[in-house]
Amino acid sequence: MASEQLSGKKLFGGFAICGVVWAALQAYLLHSFGFLWMVALADAVVSTLLLSLACWLINNNLRYYQPERGSYVYLLVWCGALAAGCAASSRYLLPFFGFGVVYDNFLKQSFIIRMFTDFLAIGWMAMISALFYSQLDHKKTEQRKTEAEKLARDAELYNLRQQLQPHFLFNSLNSINALIGFRPEEARKMVHQLSDFLRGTLKKDDQLLVPLSDELAHLNLYLEIEKVRFGHRLQTEISCHDKCGKALIPSLLLQPLVENAIKFGLYDTTGEVTISISGELEDNYLIMTIQNPYDSQTSRPRKGTGFGLSGVQRRLYLIFARNDLMETHANDNIFTTIIKIPQL
Repeated sequence: MASEQLSGKKLFGGFAICGVVWAALQAYLLHSFGFLWMVALADAVVSTLLLSLACWLINNNLRYYQPERGSYVYLLVWCGALAAGCAASSRYLLPFFGFGVVYDNFLKQSFIIRMFTDFLAIGWMAMISALFYSQLDHKKTEQRKTEAEKLARDAELYNLRQQLQPHFLFNSLNSINALIGFRPEEARKMVHQLSDFLRGTLKKDDQLLVPLSDELAHLNLYLEIEKVRFGHRLQTEISCHDKCGKALIPSLLLQPLVENAIKFGLYDTTGEVTISISGELEDNYLIMTIQNPYDSQTSRPRKGTGFGLSGVQRRLYLIFARNDLMETHANDNIFTTIIKIPQL
């Protein structure tokens, strides 16, 4: 609204300056025809005021009504009618000043020229006003479209993040239920860890990007819960350069990737499995790598496998508008997921 008012003031100021220049040129032209400066100035002021009124009418109308493509002929007719009105008003108002017969004859003879020049001036006003307000409407439409797209994007991001929690919560509750009977202390510990994890998740709901150090701290809570579920079978290695700690990353982005690694690394095996997580800064990107072993005979990881990978890729696209920020590889029974986070 403020920018619209500022643009309107600039438009008004521009045409006010044009009006003053128009009046000065008309007064100079009449004086060059031999009329006194008083006569020339009076003619110029009255004519310019009438023209300004006509321009204000056409501008004010176009401010609230934009003609369709096929109705521009009516706009030209309206400009012609206003020009004729301005010329006729000058023709019948100026003789009341009593500037003499010569001047009155000049008014009669210059009627057509006055009407034509007024038509050109009003036509220019109509054209500039139509362009100005159509651009303003286009800008408002684009702004509304951008806001609608942002709301839709935020809603989809929120929906994606909400989908990350239920299955993990169900698994944790089932594990707690299994531990209560014969390992109550571990069940109690897991309840506290789950509570801390969910509390941290709620705190991050309104945060789009967080420091990597905070994300890793939250990830460790998740891993502690999973280690209670899987015991000694789950081992983790986290190695990130000190400079990576302040790098920004979308909140809760690593957890579904690690959950995917645990799923394909442990579910089909009975031995110990090490999940490795590493991070480094390179060319203004934070590069995170998650690796897990897998059995090629029982698991077939691929791009888009499970909600974890597809959900993360969709989140990265919604936040950064790029589809090249995640890649996966499966070599030598090691499944690797690499994500690149631009550091703006």
